[in-house]
Amino acid sequence: MSGTVNIEQMMLRAQTGEPVAIANLLEHWYPDLRRYAQRHCHASYAEDAVQETLLVVTRRFATLRQLTSATAWMFTILKRQCYTLFRRFHIDLHVEDEVWAAMIETRPAAELRLDLIAALESLPPHYLQVILLRDFADLTITEISEQLNESITAVKSRLHRARQMVREYLSTPS
Repeated sequence: MSGTVNIEQMMLRAQTGEPVAIANLLEHWYPDLRRYAQRHCHASYAEDAVQETLLVVTRRFATLRQLTSATAWMFTILKRQCYTLFRRFHIDLHVEDEVWAAMIETRPAAELRLDLIAALESLPPHYLQVILLRDFADLTITEISEQLNESITAVKSRLHRARQMVREYLSTPS
């Protein structure tokens, strides 16, 4: 209970602009933000998204009306930062299937294999797991759902996102 009271006191002091309290809060929240970013952001943007989030929180903490909603507020900012960074670096992602096929066919097979391995290694673990189960182990969506104890909708969504991230990686010029 004293940890909760201590955090609440730090939050009250941080809202008045006390730099030490703000720094302590950011240090306290950093591991959770990092974990969230690693799970929900593109792997190469996770740390940048966390740092941008911490900057926004530092600048705007005094404007927060409900201290009890500070955590949800930060995760909302982090989610937006992930999306913003993703959009900034992947503006032209929606290529037609013919264009995509032509891009893949022009690459030498050995280079394509290495790029595919690198793309898979760049995926967060929960995306890698579902793409390996579906595309390499040939499990059905239902089988994956049962194995991961996730809903069919969640598995389909995760698989779609995993494939999209691999496609983005492969379509980015080296």
